[in-house]
Amino acid sequence: MRTHKTLAALALAAAASLGLTACGSGDAGSEATAATGLEAVQEAGTIVVGTEGTYRPFSFHADGAGDLTGYDVEITEAVAEKLGVEVKFEETQWDAIFAGLEANRFAMIANQVSINPGREESYEFSEPYTVSPGVIVVPAGETSISSFADLKDKTTAQSLTSNWYTLAKDNGANVEAVEGWAQAVALLEQGRVDATVNDKLTFLDYMQQTPDAPLEVAAETDDPALSAFAFAKGNTELRDAVNEALSELRADGTLAEISEKYFGENVSE
Repeated sequence: MRTHKTLAALALAAAASLGLTACGSGDAGSEATAATGLEAVQEAGTIVVGTEGTYRPFSFHADGAGDLTGYDVEITEAVAEKLGVEVKFEETQWDAIFAGLEANRFAMIANQVSINPGREESYEFSEPYTVSPGVIVVPAGETSISSFADLKDKTTAQSLTSNWYTLAKDNGANVEAVEGWAQAVALLEQGRVDATVNDKLTFLDYMQQTPDAPLEVAAETDDPALSAFAFAKGNTELRDAVNEALSELRADGTLAEISEKYFGENVSE
């Protein structure tokens, strides 16, 4: 909850909000700046949010056209409703998304941004709205693999540049190199490998698209990846307001409902 402020404090807050909205863009002035502080966002009645728009099932255009949709999009819209403002999505490439945040092109990022120590030094993060462990995916009915230790001497399909490759190797697996999930799951379904290690969200999304796939999760990691909204460093009032909205959406079942729609289970906690 926001506390009562003196007239002097309100004047300082207004000045800070003006300072946030008056900063120049990082693209030689070619991009407009957005209201970024909580008061400025509420006054504008709109929160501008950075997202890729090409990251299915989180932020994308169905069939490459039409309105923006996805898991992150719907959660953002639900948060904005709690804040009493509209959402304007600013689509941008991942490589430029943090620069856009720093240049005040948008007030926050909604694009499955993982929380890690390096990013926490540079940005503010909301409470997580996505929790995803690593999983071992095996053919349905497989009984010889029920833990990561059971990967010893088994063959897994992994991208050599992923952290899942390292996890499989560290547990004694023989790794067959693939380009990504699509190739890994094809080899698994063909019986050419014993398992693949990947992010649980990837598996759940695949099962939503191909519900008859004869696959299941054999084990999960104990240290899930946490994804959250990202804000410019120091933008704590907006972050706290978003956290309050997320808490309400978690309590009333909205986060679970959106999760079920896109992943078949609650991935928000």
